[in-house]
Amino acid sequence: MPRGRYSLHDPHDHTPLGEEHFHCAPGPSGWRYVSQVTTPTGDHRGSVDLAVDELGRPIRLELHASSWQVRGAALDGVTWVRTDPTGTHTTEGNVRAHAFTGTSPAFLIALTRLLRLTPGAPETRVRLVAFTDPVLAPLTVDQSWALLGSERHPTDHGPLTVDAYQVSTLDTGERHTVHIAGDVVLAAPGVELEDLDTPPSAFPA
Repeated sequence: MPRGRYSLHDPHDHTPLGEEHFHCAPGPSGWRYVSQVTTPTGDHRGSVDLAVDELGRPIRLELHASSWQVRGAALDGVTWVRTDPTGTHTTEGNVRAHAFTGTSPAFLIALTRLLRLTPGAPETRVRLVAFTDPVLAPLTVDQSWALLGSERHPTDHGPLTVDAYQVSTLDTGERHTVHIAGDVVLAAPGVELEDLDTPPSAFPA
């Protein structure tokens, strides 16, 4: 069960946004990721609890940020309930999308499990519902993903396979690279892996 810490920053101007302290693990029915998010000064800012099934579909999502809460799952696309701090403006949403996304690295891992890309294959287009900071406002985004390749790196715990993905945001034309090993993001825009207590878990083939 990998445990570690990501630092989060604005991908454009690199302003520090805080840290995400996480643990995650694959299981017989899929994969789960739990984290606590802090501000740059160390104050509690929110939390993430994401579980996906063996196919990578989100079977449970719970987000907390700025006293707002989102609960969601894959149902007729993706469905969610967003609750405001007072509980008086609860809203429900449903979009014919593949999965959820947001600032947490958990969403990158979950999406790679869903897409199961192979090197050299054409780009795969996906529609996602992003929950944006600071109040978890939902936004539908379209991206395309491609697996550029995989490299094996020697480590003290044995060879580590690192996958490099190219991600394009279709409405802006932005393109970037995400590096993932097992169920841990090594580097992505706005994300850096700072600490890792145990090696990443390997997903079953």
